[in-house]
Parts: sequence; C-alpha cells; structure tokens
Amino acid sequence: MPEYPEVCTVRLGLERHLVGRRIIDIELRRPDLRFPFPPGFDQLLRGRAVQRIDQRGKYLLLRLDEGEYTWLSHLGMSGRWTLLGAESEDSDEGPHDWVVVHLDNGERAVYSDHRRFGFMDFFPTDEQEQHELLAHLGPDPTPDHLTPMDLAERLRGRRTPMKAALLDQKTVAGLGNIYVCEILHRAGVSPRRSAANVAGKSGVTRRVARITAATHDVITEAIDAGGSSISDFVGVGGALGYFTRSHQVYGREGKPCLTEGCDATIRRFVQSGRSTFYCPGCQR
Repeated sequence: MPEYPEVCTVRLGLERHLVGRRIIDIELRRPDLRFPFPPGFDQLLRGRAVQRIDQRGKYLLLRLDEGEYTWLSHLGMSGRWTLLGAESEDSDEGPHDWVVVHLDNGERAVYSDHRRFGFMDFFPTDEQEQHELLAHLGPDPTPDHLTPMDLAERLRGRRTPMKAALLDQKTVAGLGNIYVCEILHRAGVSPRRSAANVAGKSGVTRRVARITAATHDVITEAIDAGGSSISDFVGVGGALGYFTRSHQVYGREGKPCLTEGCDATIRRFVQSGRSTFYCPGCQR
C-alpha cells in the first residue's frame, strides 16, 4: 500500500497538472471501487475548479472551487493516477481504468486500480474534522506536525509492540510496514518492545526522541527520492521511487546490517500478519 511518501509523490505530481484547472467532465466506469461512489459523484465534480491539493496521512484531499468542497482519494493497495496530455496518443481505455477526469485544457487524469481497494468521497471542507475516515487520525509524520510529546502521549500506557503501535493510524497518520521497519531500525528500537516501555510514565524518553527524529528523517528522505517502488508503485508521470535503494532493513532478510560496527544480519518475522525486518544487533 502506498504510504505517506508515495502519496506525497502522487500529490506533487497531480498539483502540477490539476491546480487551477476546471473539471469539464468525469467518467465513472463502474459504480464502485472499494466502496460505492457517493450518489451523483460525477455531477458533484463536474464544472468545479481544483484550488489546491492537500494531504492527510494516506489521503489525497483535492480542494475544489474556493476550497468549499473536498474530493477525497485513497489509493488503497494498487491505485494509481496518471496524467495524459491534450496531444497524448496514450489510451485511457486500460482494463482497470475506472475514473477519467477531463480538464479544461484538454488533459485527462486517469485513476486505475486493478485490485479496487482504493476509494473516493466528496464532502464540504468544513466537515473534515468530523469525517469518519479523518476525524481520529494521528499527526502526519513530518517535522511540522509530529513532535516527541505528541508521540509519547499516543504511546503511553499501551502494551502493544512498537511496530503495531506505529502502524496504527491513530498514532501517526501515513506510516505503513516499509517505513515503520526503517524508522525503528534508525532509532535502534526493537519492533517487539512495548509502546508503554518506550514512552515511559511521563515526559519524553530518549527512545521516543530517537523514533520521532528517525520518522522525520526517513519520511523527508523518502519524499525527496519519490517514495519506494515496491510492487507496482510509480508516480503520476510513470517515474519510479528510488528510496528503495536506501532501505536498511526492509526486504533484506539474511543480509548484513549496514550500520557501521554492527556484524549482525537482518532478520524477518511475522508480526500482526506482516513481515517485520530488523537487526537484532542494533535494535534493542
């Protein structure tokens, strides 16, 4: 599933083509994705201008007209937005192209999703804080949103392992399996250690401070690299994400740890139904 850096990469790509453009027409080639489209979805979007595109965790939030309304897009496991120019000879008739947006400059934005785990919604922007999908999200994993105190408060008293705690979108919005593995490795914290132990009873512990700093660094670096192309992720222009080359533990089972002075090898175990990669020498 695309995580925060991949969704950010898609957002930045869409911004270059959609902001300031008006939606002339929209084709819905099936009645649903993961969930049914809102009633009259195509009519709600037709004729509106895209003012800006925001992001909340793994959600794209396209602000329409004067920001009065929001078009929400979640990519699910395999959703992809592609931009086709006015003179493009590329077809938008792919077998999994479910939404085609026609813009006032002749360009098209095409949403395809072969597994159909993505979904879309439409709502008044001033109702965002009450929206069932957005109301309970934790802070985004970036330096201007996530603080050590935020993280400590959300971890304190929880007996769940750190890996599971960081995957919980109520703790930090936008993190998934890849980046949680990388963050915990950089922070030197075992994925098995309990959240309560990491957070302590008050204040900000050294482990919480390290995890927060590692989160900021990993997410910033991954955004700069265009995300991680695992499976079939690409940006709206088809470019791969190159942060995969910087993975220290994810997908490296049996390989030597890259941390200077560490002679351990990367291990994998299943945790909460997902593969966890970690270094037993670095992570305590």
